[in-house]
Amino acid sequence: MTAGRPRAFDMETTLDRALAVFWRQGYEGTSVADLTKAMGISPPSLYAAFGNKEGLFRGALDRYVEKTSAYLREAMAEPTARAAVAKLLRGNVERLTDPEMPNTCMLVSGALSCSEAAGDIRDELAARRAGIEHALRDRFVQARAAGDLPGDADPVALARYVATVTQGMAVQATGGASRKALMQVVDMVLHTFP
Repeated sequence: MTAGRPRAFDMETTLDRALAVFWRQGYEGTSVADLTKAMGISPPSLYAAFGNKEGLFRGALDRYVEKTSAYLREAMAEPTARAAVAKLLRGNVERLTDPEMPNTCMLVSGALSCSEAAGDIRDELAARRAGIEHALRDRFVQARAAGDLPGDADPVALARYVATVTQGMAVQATGGASRKALMQVVDMVLHTFP
């Protein structure tokens, strides 16, 4: 049995290039031709490495989460729930308004532009967003048990609230909201946080 031909491209660089296209154009707005041109590979190489466009999108999505979620991990490690929310929201604003990156969240904008034909992708994006909400809920359960949140605080509702604000910020940033305007939203959330 002969060994297959080795890949002639760097996987991380290739995924980064695909990610940039998906992030700007969305899943359905991106063609295989767009991807192969940006990635500098042929369609057969794309299919050999990723199976299909959906497989490539999932790989790019993993790369996106890996590159953009450091502030989430850091936020969850903060000593208080309030500090965690402050760090999460401020990190979200900084990422959304970073001039070197698209001014949206791929988990949000990608889902908003998916039709029924791309239901699996829409479901994957929803599951990733739900994972963030669950991490927040778990952090708030821990905070309530430690006395850091009032005993009547509802960790599920509070997590949904913070997740909704982060997703809304992504929509606002896509529409051109400034860093200053989004930081005002952060201040309002922190003002009302239990």
